[in-house]
Amino acid sequence: MDLEQTVFEIVEKHLPDESHFIVEIKITQQGYKTLLSILIDADAGLHVDNCALVSRAVAEEIDAKELIEEAYVIEVSSPGVDFPLSSRRQYTKNIGRNIRAQLTSGMDVEGELLEVGQMGIKIKVKKKPKKGKKAIEETTELAFDQIKKSIVLVSFK
Repeated sequence: MDLEQTVFEIVEKHLPDESHFIVEIKITQQGYKTLLSILIDADAGLHVDNCALVSRAVAEEIDAKELIEEAYVIEVSSPGVDFPLSSRRQYTKNIGRNIRAQLTSGMDVEGELLEVGQMGIKIKVKKKPKKGKKAIEETTELAFDQIKKSIVLVSFK
């Protein structure tokens, strides 16, 4: 089993409860140190205290099992707003928010995330009106395999 998979299993074991989930685990070399970058999230938002708890528990288990012999740094955080959505669970958490989906065709679709299904998502898209006309809203369905990358759009209204 590779180190990344082992760390994934350790992190999963130390998540506070079922509402927390792993977004990404990345292990890289930075100079003479190994960097463990662990992104976690929660259905109702992630609290910084939970990041600290996971960090301590994971570091203790890595040390006890001597999985990394050299010096290492562990970072546990939530994905930032510019981090692409990567799982159905992340999409579900963001229902009601505006997202931009970059499609495999190269086209971008922006709108309010309405629904997340087994195979894809539904977005309410505002079509730009012709002069003197009112904007039209329509629902668009996108299959996950059509989506190259999606990000949540931040609104300052």
